[in-house]
Amino acid sequence: MHRFSVYLIALLFAAAGTAHFVRPSAFARIVPPYLPAPYALVYVSGAAELLGALGVLVPGLRRYAGWGLILLALAVFPANVHMALHPADFEGIPAWALYLRLPLQVALVGWIYWALGLRIRT
Repeated sequence: MHRFSVYLIALLFAAAGTAHFVRPSAFARIVPPYLPAPYALVYVSGAAELLGALGVLVPGLRRYAGWGLILLALAVFPANVHMALHPADFEGIPAWALYLRLPLQVALVGWIYWALGLRIRT
């Protein structure tokens, strides 16, 4: 485990999760139109981020929380793809930034895996 990264991951997801409840409309417009109930998805993902942030701080829950955050990052990846494919729908955000989100999401998954010392058990 890499203590500084664990705290940083917790802070990142706590801030993101809180933002889902403070500015839900900003996140609802990111939800791809083929998914139902955008606000419900925003609140559920925000709650998952907050729970994951707390979980990585508790040694007995860290592994489960880490895998949960990885699954969450994978679950929201289609929203990032949607944004990159429809940059005109997201005025004020440069297209390059929308495309940069895609490899950054993959890096985030790798960082969580590394920082929390997760391993795939066979």
